[in-house]
Amino acid sequence: MLQHSIARSALVLLLTCSAGAPGRASEAELFNQLGGLPGIQALVDGTLRHSLDDPRIKASFDDTNIDRLKGLLTSQFCALSGGPCIYKGRTMLASHAALGIKARQMDALVEDMQLAMAEQHIPFPTQNRLLALLAPMRDEVVSQ
Repeated sequence: MLQHSIARSALVLLLTCSAGAPGRASEAELFNQLGGLPGIQALVDGTLRHSLDDPRIKASFDDTNIDRLKGLLTSQFCALSGGPCIYKGRTMLASHAALGIKARQMDALVEDMQLAMAEQHIPFPTQNRLLALLAPMRDEVVSQ
């Protein structure tokens, strides 16, 4: 079932990315559909909870300040989705360059995020809109 969901998400991501980035008005709508700042905070908490329990990637977070990471991800997702936040962290390339992240690790993180979104009952089209905004960062995060 999860594999079908991932494949479906990948197809939607490709279609969404090829159609162009959403405008600012639709991004603000996405922020609201995610539940505003409390919804995004819950999404980040759920994603990290799953990731820290995920044997495929939990070691990737061994030397990470999780509270700081939660704050950065929350502000990044908030800003990307049209919310009032301003992301002040480093670029994805700068913050991940020395980590040697593999494609399979990134895939596991996306799966963990999908689980967190499903737990929050975020509708599938809304999930895809957020993932489409995050997808272009993949090449900056994955180095192997």
